[in-house]
Amino acid sequence: MLTMFLRGQRDRVAVDLSADGLPEDAIWLDMRDPSPEEAGFVRRTVGIEMPTREEMREIEASARVYEEDGALFLTATVLVNADTPPPGTTEITFILKGDRLVTLRYADPQPFRTMPARLERQGAGLGSAQGVLFWLIELVVARIADVLERASLDIDTLSGEIFGAANAKPKDERPDLLRAIERIGRAGDTAARARESLLTLARILLSLGATDLLPPGSRKEARARAKLLNRDVASLTDHAAFLSGKISLLLEATLGMINIEQNAIIKIFSVVAVVFMPPTMIASIYGMNFKFLPELDWPLGYPMALLLMALSAVIPLLYFRKRGWL
Repeated sequence: MLTMFLRGQRDRVAVDLSADGLPEDAIWLDMRDPSPEEAGFVRRTVGIEMPTREEMREIEASARVYEEDGALFLTATVLVNADTPPPGTTEITFILKGDRLVTLRYADPQPFRTMPARLERQGAGLGSAQGVLFWLIELVVARIADVLERASLDIDTLSGEIFGAANAKPKDERPDLLRAIERIGRAGDTAARARESLLTLARILLSLGATDLLPPGSRKEARARAKLLNRDVASLTDHAAFLSGKISLLLEATLGMINIEQNAIIKIFSVVAVVFMPPTMIASIYGMNFKFLPELDWPLGYPMALLLMALSAVIPLLYFRKRGWL
């Protein structure tokens, strides 16, 4: 799908693929899952060779940020589906040539869905391709900040549930540790993907501050906005790293609690085995098929055997309780 935004307007406009060119005031062409005809139209009217989806996924810096045919190509990794697990990422290429911006994407992240509504609320249209680019980056950064805040709150809540599970609580009130591991893993995946996205945005902002392809009159403003956004990206990157460390600690603590519970269960079985071992030995002695056992002819032999088995079971229990093992 190919749509465009005109200077000073707030609504998407359909593109006539049979036209010879673009309107003079077209400043943003948004391509989502473009067809070959749409890609050919943009190639012909804007004069750029768009990267393939495989090239967009490459991780080399030279494949994600480069200049070609007088255009600046910037590819960022952006979060998608962050509200519904599992979160994902997608590559979006921003192509800035003159006073036109072309975005190439194969998903629909929230910043792109909400931008027309934001324009409507602010009551202002788009002014320049450079301004659109910075606005989109600001929306992406704000979205990552919201996702990290939500993940941080979830981890704080989960931390309180796990470390606040005192031994005095009933068994059914303790947290489900397997479910907790699932939540920890989801938060860790979100933090890792957010950090990956922030690193690509930082690379883009550095390129925007250093490129000479921007109009001379707007370079100073672009460098100032890129520097400001880079500070936000750096602070969010530090927060994502802090959150990853906290998630690792919480994961280790949860696994430790699972090991403690498993050890407690094994301890119970061990105590039961030790308690029943002496009575079993006594019962085995008097169950042997020998002809001459002196106690067999003794009237108190049967009560004596029962008493020995009871004492041999009670004495280990009293010993374990005295040592605090029960």
